[in-house]
Amino acid sequence: MQPSKDISRLIEIMAALRDPVSGCPWDIEQSFSSIAPYTIEEAYEVADAIERGDMDELRDELGDLLLQVVYHSRMAEEIGEFAFGDVIEAVTRKMIRRHPHVFGDEDARRKGLPKGMWEQIKAEEKSEKQAARAARGLPPKEEQAGYLDSVPLTQPALTRALKLQQKASRVGFDWGAAEPILDKIEEEIAELRAAMAEGRPDLVAGELGDVLFAVVNLGRHLEVDAEDSLRKTNDKFRDRFHYIERALKAQGRSLDEASLDEMEELWQQAKAAE
Repeated sequence: MQPSKDISRLIEIMAALRDPVSGCPWDIEQSFSSIAPYTIEEAYEVADAIERGDMDELRDELGDLLLQVVYHSRMAEEIGEFAFGDVIEAVTRKMIRRHPHVFGDEDARRKGLPKGMWEQIKAEEKSEKQAARAARGLPPKEEQAGYLDSVPLTQPALTRALKLQQKASRVGFDWGAAEPILDKIEEEIAELRAAMAEGRPDLVAGELGDVLFAVVNLGRHLEVDAEDSLRKTNDKFRDRFHYIERALKAQGRSLDEASLDEMEELWQQAKAAE
């Protein structure tokens, strides 16, 4: 089998990998749940390539992410649910429907997207999905979830905290300003100190989570994305630590051979160099 620019070749490769007789043993035994972590990981690697501005890497990582879509589609096809073509049809239908100002008739394109049309289209889609669930004998989605349960469980914790807060805010459950949240953070830190004093790891974990949640809320009110802010701090920490490593290497020494005081001095040098 040869590589190809045609998506059908990737679909053929996945079918071959999943063939119960001649396929790859590892691929054959996988399931939706076992593959899901890889799907998330590949999405992060796409974002990483974009962040670094590496177009060659981005091309490869997009291919890996596409493979995940084909993988899940193949498994769904095997149990008679849907195939890759159905995925493509669903997303193209959605894009065409949600953009009547681009894909509609001449009158629709001239008028543009009317105010409230986006919400109306999404409401229609939701209603159609409910009808489809009923046709399959499934209960309405609202009976399975609360107001906040549409926020995916698998999102990074900081991002999920932000999404939960944003959705709660839509119904008025929110702070009026950023300043009182600083008081809330101090309150949560005091509760964390108390939990630490008690020596209760379970309480410490819970109170630390409360501190982080409150910090995300503060960032939201300051229009600072906590996930992005922490990512930049992570990069800053990495760069400063690399400075320490390079400086020690220039001295013919390793990280293990340096004292904490020496590393702190080099850390301050790295910070000043910024």
